[in-house]
Amino acid sequence: MTTTPKPEAASPAPPSIGTLRERYGPRYRWYLLLSVMVGVMASIMSSTIVNVAIPGMSHHFSLGQERAQWVSSGFMVAMTVSMLTTPWLLSRYGYRRTYVGTMVLLLAGGIAGGVANNFSLVLLARVAEGLAAGVVQPIPAIIILRAFEPHEQGRASGIFGMGVVLAPAIGPSIGGVLVDLFGWRSIFFMVVPFCLASIWLAYKFVPTTAPGGVAATRGSGLDWRGLALGTVGTLCLLNGLVELRGDSPVQAGLLLAAAVLAFAAFVWWQRRFAATGGEPLMNLGLFQYRQFAMGSVVAFIYGTALFGSTYLLPVYMQVGLQLSASHVGTILLPAGIVLAVTIAGVGRLADRQPTWMLVSIGLVLLAASFALMVVLRLDSALWLLVAFAIIGRIGLGFILPSLNLGSMRPLAKPLIPQGASAINFLRMLGGAAGVSLCAIMLEWRLAAHGDSLANAASSPARLAAFDEVFLMLAGLCAIAICAAWQLRQPTRQG
Repeated sequence: MTTTPKPEAASPAPPSIGTLRERYGPRYRWYLLLSVMVGVMASIMSSTIVNVAIPGMSHHFSLGQERAQWVSSGFMVAMTVSMLTTPWLLSRYGYRRTYVGTMVLLLAGGIAGGVANNFSLVLLARVAEGLAAGVVQPIPAIIILRAFEPHEQGRASGIFGMGVVLAPAIGPSIGGVLVDLFGWRSIFFMVVPFCLASIWLAYKFVPTTAPGGVAATRGSGLDWRGLALGTVGTLCLLNGLVELRGDSPVQAGLLLAAAVLAFAAFVWWQRRFAATGGEPLMNLGLFQYRQFAMGSVVAFIYGTALFGSTYLLPVYMQVGLQLSASHVGTILLPAGIVLAVTIAGVGRLADRQPTWMLVSIGLVLLAASFALMVVLRLDSALWLLVAFAIIGRIGLGFILPSLNLGSMRPLAKPLIPQGASAINFLRMLGGAAGVSLCAIMLEWRLAAHGDSLANAASSPARLAAFDEVFLMLAGLCAIAICAAWQLRQPTRQG
């Protein structure tokens, strides 16, 4: 007697965004945003907090300044380039596997860097952390534009931006205490609880599907040639700018020329690859949308001004105004708190007011904060410096939630992942260039005024050199204002 085999029980379907929305109700989109916010905070913290550990690490491994600097530079290059891979990873593996994979990589990098007894391993750990940080950072913008209704997107961007800004504001302060108590290795372990929390949240709230609610599929392969060209261009650009600060103008010129050639080849290859039916790393069709193209210009200049001023302000306060390191932290703390509050408020405004106007207001305030620095002298009251820093941070608070929304709202929905990836890449590329640009400009103007940072005492000539660098940043913001005006929605003909 034969028995008919019983059909196997069907395994439960992996949770899509639709089933998770049914399970958790209307609040689900906020749970999803919180889940990815924790991971992005961990990635941003890992990028900024390591600067506190560099002196102790340099002493432990007997490193010179140039080798120690690669701990930051290696992270920056890896993060900038890996941003371009996010759309492909999401399409192939879905939100959850991509997000959890980046958090595991960030966790492994933090642990490996903390236990490493060899500087090469520390550097490899930093590159791994940079790769993870680059992939994860475009994801929230994709989620906000996909999971939230248009009238909620500004509020979501504001809440997300407030959380992300607190990470670099609080991180270095906590990091300084950890270094004093436990040494430089403790810095690497700071990301561990954030990564563990983000992985737990991901398995609870992040869907397995790709953007648009479709199943992740093994489509076309990654554009490795485009990735290689982008990596070479970024490496040559950063190294060329660093060499400009040294005594090798010929080597700097060759590296910068190689960067231009690599980026030109990258654009050519992206066009050719798309024409043959492939999926390029950066969809150049994005730039046919005027608002996205202008938003990309703003993002690049904004990155240059933001990262450049983040480097310049502490140097200005310590070697220009002769303030102690503790004074610098105290002066910048109120500005950081104001920035977090501003972002939350402007996020709500972005749901009701034109984003081009909010971005323009932010750039005007940022330019004003740089321009006002020229009135400071060695005997100026500290409250003026605090006030000028706060003006700049209010400006950043207007820009941060509004720029991505204004640039990417006009995009067709399938292009949103590519748009988030591209605009983040250009912002980080501008940021990577901004630090070197400010350093080069400062050294040039100091030499022109007959001063050097090697001199212990400050002088009016030194302040004049700093003033000219601040005016350069103000000028860049003025250029960005012209591009921000182009974020306006085109008027429809009746």
